[in-house]
Amino acid sequence: MVRMTTTADLWHHYGRTRAKRDRAVPNAFHWIWSQDGGPGCEVLGDLTGRVVGDLGAGAARHAAHVAVHHEPAEIVAIDASPAQYEMATDLFAHLAPRLRITSSDVVPHLQATMSVYDVLYSVFGACDFTDPRALLPAAAVALKPGGRLVFSTLAHYLNGSPAQPDLVAAAIPAKTPEGGTASLRRWVLQEQVWVKALDEAGFTNITAEVLPAKPDEPRAAGTLLVIADRQG
Repeated sequence: MVRMTTTADLWHHYGRTRAKRDRAVPNAFHWIWSQDGGPGCEVLGDLTGRVVGDLGAGAARHAAHVAVHHEPAEIVAIDASPAQYEMATDLFAHLAPRLRITSSDVVPHLQATMSVYDVLYSVFGACDFTDPRALLPAAAVALKPGGRLVFSTLAHYLNGSPAQPDLVAAAIPAKTPEGGTASLRRWVLQEQVWVKALDEAGFTNITAEVLPAKPDEPRAAGTLLVIADRQG
């Protein structure tokens, strides 16, 4: 007999408290960890009439902002978590067809959408929690020649430890839907590690900038903002 197994949704609890009190489309788009400053959508370029993908969109708040305020042809909010998909759909399904909310692992989704996207981005999303050796080549496949990938990720671990000098992940604590103890893999990498991985995946014009945390943040974390273009 074949036993069917399922993977626990480790994002089941994330964002639920906010969703109960805040259903609005955000007026601003922030890359930094504290989500209250720093650069905004301008680093993505002009999104008017473009096809945009949010990798690891969660509740799709960033995607909803793009859909309402930047007039893309379409923005696709992609997330593998059933709970996050349900939450995003409840909050922002009314923004269809400009916003399309998709339940999928990002790598197979990108591999199946060759040269579809003009812009891909991730705000502490899939680029943090998916092996870059799989994700970055898939992103290059999904982007049109000259298309742009932008992502924000941790510049260092939340406990202050430095980012990894090699392409390795660390286990971070998480909870199952029932509240049990579990762990997730998160890639917290030094700038040069990301640059090398992007170059090997077929990207060019790669820049990486550390955006420091505000000194008065209770859980301060610096942000690494990475921008790269698919080779033409």
